[in-house]
This record gives sequence, structure tokens and C-alpha cells, in this order.
Amino acid sequence: MNTPVIAPPRPALISAGIPETHSSLYWRIRFSVCDQVVLLELPHPAGTESILILRDIEMDRARQSARVDRVACPADYTPEGGLSGDRETANAQAAAECLRRAGVTHVAGDRTLPLIFADFARQAGITVECDPDRWVNERRQKSTEEIEHLREAQKITEGAIQRACELIASATARPDGVLIHDGQPLTSERVRAAVDHWLLDHNFVNPMAIIAGGPAAADCHFFGFGELRTSEPVIVDIFPRCRNTRYNGDCTRTVVHGDIPDEVVRMHAAVRAAKLAAENTIKAGITGETVHRATIQAMLDAGYAFGLPSEDAPLSYCALTHGTGHGIGLDVHEPPLLDIKGPALLVGEALTVEPGLYRRDLGGVRIEDMVIVTENGCENLNTLHDGLCWK
Repeated sequence: MNTPVIAPPRPALISAGIPETHSSLYWRIRFSVCDQVVLLELPHPAGTESILILRDIEMDRARQSARVDRVACPADYTPEGGLSGDRETANAQAAAECLRRAGVTHVAGDRTLPLIFADFARQAGITVECDPDRWVNERRQKSTEEIEHLREAQKITEGAIQRACELIASATARPDGVLIHDGQPLTSERVRAAVDHWLLDHNFVNPMAIIAGGPAAADCHFFGFGELRTSEPVIVDIFPRCRNTRYNGDCTRTVVHGDIPDEVVRMHAAVRAAKLAAENTIKAGITGETVHRATIQAMLDAGYAFGLPSEDAPLSYCALTHGTGHGIGLDVHEPPLLDIKGPALLVGEALTVEPGLYRRDLGGVRIEDMVIVTENGCENLNTLHDGLCWK
């Protein structure tokens, strides 16, 4: 007679943070608040009971909207000796007391759990472990609803990109090469402000967009400051978030006002080819590293380098200096990475594909689209052209 194998009991789970900024917690409960909350998932024979602990003044809203079984406040789990007057400490005390009353002796926290929660749980005799992968893969695979949110976000982002690029392309140039718009020098700051205003009108919030022209844009994350000039490439990288859905767009184009230098044309052609190589490699099961290596090979085939310049490299050194892309959703940067050691891709992932070339005496060229991973390839959500001329 075979002895049945009894699975070990599942641990209780704990997560804590501010849903307004803690995207994984918001993704799980679909309820936003600006104060810290605690989510507990307690195992039961019939499944799991989820309990959300938060400020008492938020309980009614949470009961209406939060995707949990039960809503409570810290006072519902006051330990012997009372609760602290500090909210975060009181939350940690209440969470530990809730676990203790439920008979929990073992709890797992996600990778972002504040240490104070582990400390109070251990004081209550509860073993705490870290579950670093909690929600990570689940968030990577976007639902149909999430993909539609991303599609809409990318559409609005493209509108902002077009506005910025056309504003730059339609300016006039002074004899010294500085661009002029409405009688004043056209600066990165002015273009950025125009983008911000446009996005606000479309109910999007926008971190500082990259409007980076000239040699300083050889730093791929240079935001751009000061006057823009004719015949210099300008990287326009915009990554706003919809206020309603909280999902992000992320798109990059490069624009050149006036005559386009031959080397910029060559760089742009190589970036286009590398982007196509990456997109043609993407499909479920292929690793992010494989995609990135396809990008690198395309750059090498075009005669360009890979990696940051050495200290003695000439200013004309031109290379891809970053990964091919990243996941995107409720956060602009999410797992996985299209980079060395990037994991196998999953159906439904939303990814950016954004190769670029950077040269310290000239600037940079980058193109970025958003794609959705499918079983046999990927779907590109972008429709905006990716050329250098926007007039």
C-alpha cells in the first residue's frame, strides 16, 4: 500500500506598501490610495482568504473597489500593549497580530516587503521568508484588458512624439544654427513643455521627457537642456502614464532639422536594421538575451561597435551602449530585460524594442516601439513613422 504524499501547508503571504506607487500591490488589489496598506493572504482548506488592512477612513472605498475578501483597519487587530502612534509601525503591529490570531506560524513576503513587517512578525513567533518571484511572472503576462490599455497609451504617446518632432522640424534656423520658434530660441525645455501640455490635455502624466540634441545626447539617458540646432540629431523619448488606467506608453524617435549629415543617415539605417532583427527574433520561449544578441550582431554587421567607450576611445567611437529593451505595463520599466541574462519570453508580455547608436562628437540616434509577445512572433503596437525627417 502506497502512503499518500501530503503537500506541505502553503505559507501565508504578506505585502505592504502604498498602492499609488507600489505597482505590484496595486495590480493585485486594483485599489489606489496614498497611504500604506497591508495585504495578507491566509491559507484555508477551501482556498485563500485575502485581508486588506488600511486606514479606517479608506475602508468604505476599499470595500467597494478592492479585489480582496475582507477589509479591516489596524484597530481591528490591536495587540496587547496597544498600537503605535506611527502609522507604519501600527500597520506592522496589526499585521503580525492578524497572523497570530489566525494561527499562522510561517509567512512569505514579496521582494519589496518593508523590514519592519518581518521584524514584528518574528517578534510574534512567526517565521518569515522572502518570495522574490511573487507576482513577477503573473504581471509579465498581460491580460487582454491590459494590452488594450497599453495600446491606447502608446497611441497617445505617438501623438506627443509627433508634436515634438514636427515642432523641431518646422522651426527656422539662425545663421549660427540655433533653431527659432515664435521668435525665440527653441530649447529642449520649450519642446518638453509643449509635450507636457499636450499630454495633460489627454489625461496623461509625464515624467521628464528626453528631448536631447547634439553631442551631449551620446549619453543615452541625457534629458536634454538648452538650445537645439539645425542638422543635429535630436532624440525624442516620451514615456507617459494614463491617469485613468495607470498604464504607460514608451516611444522614441529621432528628428533632424534641415540637412541630415551622411553619418546620421548611416547610423539611422543601422538602428532600423537592428530593431527589425530584434523584432524578428522575438517570440514566446526565446530569451531576452537571444533578442539582445540579435541586436548586437546587426550593429556589428553594419560596422558599429557594442559597449561603452574606453577612456582612450576617439570621439568618433560609435556604438550601441545599452540593452535592446524592457518590459512595460503599470511601470515604465518592468521585467523582463532584453539584455544579457534576459529570461525566456512569455506570451502576452509587453516589451519595448529600442536600439540606439551614440557618438560623442555627433550625438545619438534611437528608435523605440512597443510590442506584444505571441506564440510565433510579436505584434507591434506602433503606427508612427520612424524616419529622421518630420517636416
